[in-house]
Amino acid sequence: MAGLKQEVGNLLRQKGLTLGIVESATGGLISHLITNVPGSSDYYKGSVTAYSNEVKIKVVGVRQKTINQHGAVSSQVAEEMAEGGRKVLAVDICLADTGIAGPGGATPGKPVGLFYIALSHQGGTYSRKHNFQGDREQNKRRAAEAALNWLKEYLVSLR
Repeated sequence: MAGLKQEVGNLLRQKGLTLGIVESATGGLISHLITNVPGSSDYYKGSVTAYSNEVKIKVVGVRQKTINQHGAVSSQVAEEMAEGGRKVLAVDICLADTGIAGPGGATPGKPVGLFYIALSHQGGTYSRKHNFQGDREQNKRRAAEAALNWLKEYLVSLR
């Protein structure tokens, strides 16, 4: 993971892009990893830890209707978090996550370890579904790593 966050930082710096993050289930872990890289202030602008639905709605701009229809742990909410974060934080790229870290919180069709990670940039907003099989801390770490890997993949694809 140490090399990954450094690589992401180098790519953001090389491409002159800024990053923001809206975290729910990871509780600030992605932001913590990003800011452990010296010089991250060159590209990292900030984050919102939107753990409650109220913060997702009032601060980030997720629609109540979206939460009511799809649930807080859904691709739709993750994407609205990333889009809203891009606006609120005034960044080029925003990562967002929502999930069920465990050990409780599972519902029918939404098991412990289910995470949606979203990535929003000028070309659009996308999400990926993940199912992790670990304890709470492992699930959060794996979600953070998946988010950073996806960000790296996106940055590498830019010409």
